[in-house]
Amino acid sequence: MSFRNSPKGVRTTAIHAGEAPDPTTGASAPALHMSSTFVTDQVAGFSAHDLDADDSAFLYARWGNPTVAMLEQKIAALEGVEACLCTASGMAAASAIFFTFLSAGDHVVVSDVSYAGVAELARDTLPRWGIEVTLVDMSDLEAVAAAIRPNTKLVHTESPVNPIGRLTDLAAVAKLAHEAGALVSCDATFASPLGQNSAEMGVDLIMHSVTKYLGGHGDAVGGAVAGRADLIAQMRGEASIHHGGIMSPFNAWLIARGVATLPLRMKAHEASAMAVAEWLEAQPSVTRVIYPGLESHPQHGLAKRQMDNFSGMLSFQVGDRATSEAVAQKMIDRLETIHYAVSLGHHRSLIFWMGTEALMETSFRLEGKQLDSYREFAGDGVFRLSVGLEDSEDLIADLAQVL
Repeated sequence: MSFRNSPKGVRTTAIHAGEAPDPTTGASAPALHMSSTFVTDQVAGFSAHDLDADDSAFLYARWGNPTVAMLEQKIAALEGVEACLCTASGMAAASAIFFTFLSAGDHVVVSDVSYAGVAELARDTLPRWGIEVTLVDMSDLEAVAAAIRPNTKLVHTESPVNPIGRLTDLAAVAKLAHEAGALVSCDATFASPLGQNSAEMGVDLIMHSVTKYLGGHGDAVGGAVAGRADLIAQMRGEASIHHGGIMSPFNAWLIARGVATLPLRMKAHEASAMAVAEWLEAQPSVTRVIYPGLESHPQHGLAKRQMDNFSGMLSFQVGDRATSEAVAQKMIDRLETIHYAVSLGHHRSLIFWMGTEALMETSFRLEGKQLDSYREFAGDGVFRLSVGLEDSEDLIADLAQVL
């Protein structure tokens, strides 16, 4: 069975897209090209603007690199879109979207719960550049519709949102945005390219922190934005050539190694996360478990329609702030298999306490109805658990000694 617009299946696509045996050496594995510059046989101008957009030649690493290009082709194939731009980090990917498609006087609608760095960029940095920002609970379609203005150029969403696992109806949000002439971007890091078909649901710019599921091993930082070729070309001219937030070829090589096993890993992440989530729901000390694959998730119906894989990300509560902080300290002191650390999507399981009050003071700063919506999922705070590839029985045993 073919995968999205690839002529091959998903596992074949993850391994072979963007790759071919080396024509000079016959090497089966893709080469790592660390050169910062490339010898050319053409007379060309010094500016990247002098390059032919269809020219595959490489001149300077900030403009393009063969190893990074290989990864970009692989991610584009997995997302079922024309092109991809890889960046130095997930935040560089988010910045590339905002600073390519927004200018002073433009308006952007942004999910009111998102990755902390994106939340702070939207609240603190974009307004300094004269960009109007409206923060919206993207699960409330009436609020999204009401937020869109004549000068809205972009609607940036996230699904599932970090850290509470709330979903966005991507097809519905895309319809609202496109009717107003705005682009739609979505941070799909929690879902991975295999968790949802973002392009099919109308997302124009699909963003990932490839540090997470795509890389999968916690040893390389990077970001990516995938979408139509014309949009990605516009971003390459801004974000890579002018802003300079390019991905290291070595990181691209490492991340491509991880992508090769992504289909197998996502199945394992989902299976273990479901087992752990079901066990957590049965524990008297656990007051709430949030996982899209559970029937108890308030948007489980949407999750079944929209997600092909529920991923390995779950959150849970153990009561009030004081109780949670005491449990967090137990985790720091006693956990043997699960690492008490930030980040997610790695082969190792990672857990971290994320208090509501602290997040409201720093990243989110929600009030009124938006704060109430957040607390419906998070209460006084959640433990965000990225379920890795260990045996689920071992993860459960590790959690049992601290809960």
